Amino acid sequence: MTSAEAAGVAPQLEARVGRALGAVCRILALAGGVVLTAIALMTVVSIIGRGFSFAGLGPVPGDFELVEAGCAIAVFAFLPWCQYRRGHVTVDIFISRLPVRAQATLAMVGNIALTAAAGLIAWRLWFGMLDKFSYGETTMILGFKLGYAYAAAFPGAVFFALVCLYTVWRSLNEAIRRQEIR
Repeated sequence: MTSAEAAGVAPQLEARVGRALGAVCRILALAGGVVLTAIALMTVVSIIGRGFSFAGLGPVPGDFELVEAGCAIAVFAFLPWCQYRRGHVTVDIFISRLPVRAQATLAMVGNIALTAAAGLIAWRLWFGMLDKFSYGETTMILGFKLGYAYAAAFPGAVFFALVCLYTVWRSLNEAIRRQEIR
């Protein structure tokens, strides 16, 4: 191992943690895809039902409530994968001319900011879930408790914050090693 490869904060541990997080991120993203596919299929069925209302069919009751809850769950399932794969939108026009180490440092600063935002979102989602359950708030048509949608989205939000924290570690090591950003 060269000194450049050994530089960083526990780079071997970071690589192992990264592989494990990546696997969980992939599973969460696939689960989010299943939820989104189910929502799309339900929407198609609902639209067809509306179109054939003359034949006694109708829309899926509470279709918009299911779409709202399902999309929130899917978004929080996708966010960790997007962060892990560096998929968030960046404006590279200014930083692309900077040295690699400066780019890695700016990436670390961005990851720190996103970690703070992700932690805040998870924290507020937790309290939102507790509020929805304590007040017994339900949807208008289906009458299911809104707290369940919050509870289903919460693990994705927490994992997003954890992945953001990992990406701070990863970008710190990249800044130390002066590596190209993957």
